[in-house]
Amino acid sequence: MKIELNRYSRISLVQQIYENLSDRIRSGILNEEECLPSIREMSKNLEVSFLTVVKAYDLLEQNNLVKRVQGKGTFVKSHSIKCEKSRNTGSSYKWQLSIQDYLPRTHFDTHYNSSDHSLQFSLAAIAPSLLPNRYLENEIHIMLEKNPLILSEYGPIQGDLDLRIAMKRTLKKQKINVSEKDILVTNGTQQGIDLVARTFIGPGDVVIAEAPTYPAALDIFRSRGASILPVPIDKNGIRTDILIKLCETKNPKLIYTIPNFHNPTGIVLSDDRREQLLTIAQEFKIIIIEDDPWSEIYYNEKPPNPIKSLDTKGNVIYLKGLSKTLIPGCRIGLLTADGTIFNRLVSSKMNADLGSPLLTQKALYPLFQSKRMEDHIKKLRTALKIRRDLVIKLLKKHMPEGVEWIEPKGGLNIWISIPEKWDTKQLLLECQKKNLSFLPGFVCFSGEPETNHLRLSFSYLNDNVLETGIIELCRILKEFLSVTPLENSRLIL
Repeated sequence: MKIELNRYSRISLVQQIYENLSDRIRSGILNEEECLPSIREMSKNLEVSFLTVVKAYDLLEQNNLVKRVQGKGTFVKSHSIKCEKSRNTGSSYKWQLSIQDYLPRTHFDTHYNSSDHSLQFSLAAIAPSLLPNRYLENEIHIMLEKNPLILSEYGPIQGDLDLRIAMKRTLKKQKINVSEKDILVTNGTQQGIDLVARTFIGPGDVVIAEAPTYPAALDIFRSRGASILPVPIDKNGIRTDILIKLCETKNPKLIYTIPNFHNPTGIVLSDDRREQLLTIAQEFKIIIIEDDPWSEIYYNEKPPNPIKSLDTKGNVIYLKGLSKTLIPGCRIGLLTADGTIFNRLVSSKMNADLGSPLLTQKALYPLFQSKRMEDHIKKLRTALKIRRDLVIKLLKKHMPEGVEWIEPKGGLNIWISIPEKWDTKQLLLECQKKNLSFLPGFVCFSGEPETNHLRLSFSYLNDNVLETGIIELCRILKEFLSVTPLENSRLIL
């Protein structure tokens, strides 16, 4: 069990140990009745005092997460958050605790996206009723009738050639002029981030990420041993004035950015900042990962073209997600880059999985070829705009005083901020009692976490549930803010 401690943080070592262990318990990584490492063992492994570990274990016990058995040890008592139980919970597996893992903390918080919650605002996904499921089902059926042997075929490492040619035409509409030879089909943008990280990032390399940002990307960079430096964003996107100072002193190797309808805030990077960001990357010879999960989902004006469209020196690796708006159950996306960077990423893909599933690619090809794709996206924008407008209207009507939010011009999320003294992680516990979930904002920060934010995803719930859920969230939040932060806190320090 590996627990990373930041000895320069404002958060005490006691609280850091407590939060790491409580996350493991609530997520189900530690099972009920499992014995925690002894105080002596934990103290030695973490290089902290006995008293520090004792205080952390005291907090776990005070919050009903563990129980102490005299002469035997400290055992996991119960899970405060429902999760899928492991099949192997017996004491005979206790030896597994001695095997060190390298899971980042934010990994545990993915368990907050439990399907048990009927009011699920934590999932940045599109309602199945809005997706072309029937069309894709028919395409797959027709394809298998014509060529049943496709199930026994491996596709090219880079992806199906016909699909890459169709993708090339799509990219050209965004002023990205590339050959099909420069496109790599991936199992979604997250695999694209992973391929870049495993190819170019090693222990100690410096990665710059927006603060806040997509938490899964932070997990990937952490898993490579990177040092992640956060750069704050404002209404125009990443603060390039702060970015250039870091580049001058920290020698970063990679910058990760989501310029269009940023996840989680929904902000769009301005034209000036795009040019500044690219200029900085070119000057300091830095790779940019440009993550584009949903730039086609805009509610007013179309966002600027990708930074990749301005790239003349091969600094930008552009990742485009296709799964969310088309076929979430079959992960698919594209990656395009230039020069030897692209060649090395293709080699990394070959090492990872020998190519994405051919069946999915063949099924999507007719959609890319026809007007149906454009029609689907138009209808999707209309449906999601109606939902966004409804949520904004309800927030204005029911949210308590002191709560602020950013109205997104596209994408699937609304970034909400409550007064600084309150913690949305505590709020989440209250919401889960009512089968309501959201993504607590602290998981989106690589440095000192800001605990007074939450990401609310409005695209997954059906219309008839959406209004009920927002009103309930506002009611719970109003009650939560009426109590002092000290009384709300489950940490008794």
